Amino acid sequence: MNLTLVIYSLFAGGAERVMSIMANYWAQKGWTITLLTFDDGTTPPFYALDHRVRHKPLRLVEESTNILQAIWRNVGRVLVLRREIAASCPNAVISFMDRTNVLVLLATLGMQVPVLVSERTNPLMNSPGRSWATLRNFLYPCADAIIVQTEHATTYFHHLSQVQVIPNPVINCAQNKTLPPLRLPKHSIVAMGQFKAAKRFDMLISAFASLGQHCSRWHLVILGDGELRSELEQLADELGITDQILLPGQVKNPHAVLAQASIFVLSSRFEGFPNALCEAMACGLAVIATDCPSGPREIIRDGVDGILVPNEDVDALASAMARLMADENERRRLAARAPEITERFGLEKVMGMWETVLSQVSND
Repeated sequence: MNLTLVIYSLFAGGAERVMSIMANYWAQKGWTITLLTFDDGTTPPFYALDHRVRHKPLRLVEESTNILQAIWRNVGRVLVLRREIAASCPNAVISFMDRTNVLVLLATLGMQVPVLVSERTNPLMNSPGRSWATLRNFLYPCADAIIVQTEHATTYFHHLSQVQVIPNPVINCAQNKTLPPLRLPKHSIVAMGQFKAAKRFDMLISAFASLGQHCSRWHLVILGDGELRSELEQLADELGITDQILLPGQVKNPHAVLAQASIFVLSSRFEGFPNALCEAMACGLAVIATDCPSGPREIIRDGVDGILVPNEDVDALASAMARLMADENERRRLAARAPEITERFGLEKVMGMWETVLSQVSND
């Protein structure tokens, strides 16, 4: 099988991590994998790629200062994509993320190659912008398959027959033997993700601070980085918990860090299919997650292998954290069942789902 995969970049992020896993998996099977990105290649991929993956940066990230420039820039992107996809002679193309999906569908019009586009967040909550959304509505019917991560997300594309649900693959934590990039304090609550508004790390910090003396021997560690770092640092300072908040930045090996923690918390306002939550469960952590649109409810079995709390409810989040911080037996009970996620969403199972769809569109 010869596949061409397309994503905006291979910087740190959930979609980028999944595409790297998929590329490596198929390359190790002996498939020919071409991975096209829009970046200029000056920064190496954040996630390691198998040496057999042909990664080609296309240098298409330049910014436009007005609408006319933006139109011409995207026309140029489409032409470059069309040339590179044609040159790779793929049996199928897989594209990740809404705007990239639109450009790939434009680039492959009339090429007679199956195209699978995948939404990597909740399309009901995250709009690519009015113009892009209009193009998406017009072009997605041209795709041979539209992949979403959860049943909840299918409702956005209810009028299209080619929508299929494929969750993210979960890697078994025990298979990762890499040394941890940092050591955590003994009693640590960990969160992970980009420092942006949708992740609601501000709510998590506020919930942690509200516990007062109950959290005096605990630390909150938030892995990641982003535009809201200074705001989060300022909030921790205002709440008087700077010494208990650690923001160590991005890590390439989250398993080795997660394995040291006691609790994992996902505080997001909305999600796609959160890798961080899955990885924490695979590592045998007691987890708490907001019952936000798309993702956590299809991952956590509430009260069995984790706890769901009402979305954007700081008091409920604080209460759940206090409960687990105070009850080691409850943490152990939830943690014991959490790794079962690797049976429900294991790598072989999820990649088999992708291969089933590839077989279907190739036979159509």
